[in-house]
This record gives sequence, C-alpha cells and structure tokens, in this order.
Amino acid sequence: MIVTLIVLCEVGFWVLLAVGLVLRYPARKPRLGAAVLLCEPLLEVVLLVVTAIDLKNGAEPDWKHGLAAVYIGFTVGLGHSTIRWVDARVAHRFAGGPPPVKPPKYGMERAAYEWRTAARWTVAAVVALALLQAAIWYVGGDGDVSSLQAWQQRMLFVIGLNVVIAGSYTLFPKREGARR
Repeated sequence: MIVTLIVLCEVGFWVLLAVGLVLRYPARKPRLGAAVLLCEPLLEVVLLVVTAIDLKNGAEPDWKHGLAAVYIGFTVGLGHSTIRWVDARVAHRFAGGPPPVKPPKYGMERAAYEWRTAARWTVAAVVALALLQAAIWYVGGDGDVSSLQAWQQRMLFVIGLNVVIAGSYTLFPKREGARR
C-alpha cells in the first residue's frame, strides 16, 4: 500500500504541476494556478500520515517506509526548484516569457551553482534523515529498524557525494576555453 501511495503522490505531483501551469499560462488564471501549485505539499502530508498509521497499526518497518521518508525529503528539498525549473520553461514556451537562465559553465560561478545544488540535496537528505529517525523512535525497540537505518546511511552518502561534487568544482574550476 505504501509503494502505491508513493507512486500516486509522484503522479499527483506532476498532475498538479501540469494543471497549475495550464491554469497559470494558457488559461491566464495565475492566482488559481498558484493555488493549485500550493496544494503540492498536501500530497506529502497524506503520505506521512498514512505511513505513520501503517507503522502504528503494527506494520514491520521496511524499505517502503524508508522510501516514503526519502520521497518526502526530496520533495521538500527539491520540489520548489523543480517547479521553478518547469515554470520557467512553460512561461518561455507558452507565455512569451524570457528564455530560461542556463547554469554557468565555468569558474567560481559554476562552483557557486554546484554549492547551491548541493545545499538543496542536503536539505532533502536531512529532512529524510529526520523523518527516518522519527520513524525509528516511533517504532521503538519492538521492531526491526535496520531497513530504516540503511536508508539513513544512503542519505548520508547523498550528502557526501554532493559535497564532493561541489568541492571538486571549487578546487578544480573548469576554465573557459578548456577542451576535453
């Protein structure tokens, strides 16, 4: 049931995004479109509540519960930037907006961009870590929480990987005109 709900939340995210942007641009109802886009967090609240109820009803914590926490974390950390990214492209394509800004390619500007990206991924992973820890405490000593702890290790890896990538752009910035 949890996996199905995660899939439904993901589909719901993109459906709400599409409906919100259609209302905002082709239908020329920006306030209604914004209202629909503001409904996005409700999907995560539903997923969180259903996951907690599932655990409260005695379900053994497993990878699905961990995936739910990770999904919520990634939506919190990356959802807004995803919506902004799609919105800029739809505005350009269908509403005569300016072309989307491309990320810088070189130097410290690129490094700063990579650090901002790493920060978003870190927020996502920290939210997931907190939800996973809350689930571990919620289950208590009665259940096997090893799958939730495995997800925590994965989230620490995500943070580390993003810091390494951003750090590499800082220590070894790509120079304009450099060819591979």
